[in-house]
Amino acid sequence: MTGSELPRETEALPFVAPCRLLKPTDPIEWLKLGLKDLKASPKQSLTQGLMICLLSYAVTAAALMWGNIGLYLGLVSGFVFVAPALAMTFYAISERLNQNQPITIKDSLCDAFSSWKRSLVLAVLLIVVLLIWARAANTLYVFYPKMNEPNLQDLAVFLSVGSVVGALFGLVVFAMAAFSLPMLMERRVDAVTAVITSINAVLRNKAAMFVWALMIVATVISGILTAWLSFIVVMPLIGHATWHAYQQTIDAGAWPKARTPHPNHPLSPTLRTEADH
Repeated sequence: MTGSELPRETEALPFVAPCRLLKPTDPIEWLKLGLKDLKASPKQSLTQGLMICLLSYAVTAAALMWGNIGLYLGLVSGFVFVAPALAMTFYAISERLNQNQPITIKDSLCDAFSSWKRSLVLAVLLIVVLLIWARAANTLYVFYPKMNEPNLQDLAVFLSVGSVVGALFGLVVFAMAAFSLPMLMERRVDAVTAVITSINAVLRNKAAMFVWALMIVATVISGILTAWLSFIVVMPLIGHATWHAYQQTIDAGAWPKARTPHPNHPLSPTLRTEADH
């Protein structure tokens, strides 16, 4: 391919990948498929779930050591903003399972990192949103009751304002990241196209995506209630399920695959990236 051919190929691609219409019950099927992938790769999935759990402990310790309750709540609730980026290794495992390729922790990490060149813009944006939300949550600390043992009624304003602001942040990030990161990992597509594709799919499938969002929120709540221990299992489950959600929702066939098995080794764990082309 010459330099003069590249613009024509780019112009031939659609501005947004088409999406399929979903039923409100489809997220349940995604969870079933995610559980199937988790059972097929327990060592790889649970090991990376443990890494996310340990990362959660580190963030919690830092917030409590150098911040206050407002910062801590902001980082905890803001975890949902960066979770899609942390789940990319689970997307890689599910993709390998779908292609009947060998699965190791190293391979899944390499597959995930091979897409970071395309995903970097979105990943940085998610981190920026997390930091802005953490700052906003810390500012909302002014609504926290000035008493030693506040009751639920005293906390009502603080919790209400924080929930509304957090929900607005969460809705924006959810629409942006629901399908964009799996698409960026699987296809040679730019971040803008992937994000617009994700937002379009979410808006066209409000009922199903509302159910899916509730499931993700329940995952975060389970992590809080279990001191992050449930993340070892539920993060891999949601990660694998997200991959199947993308596969069943987005038709990205117009874009070339980001990785294909090496022609001389059909089942080799070494995959070619766009640098090989």
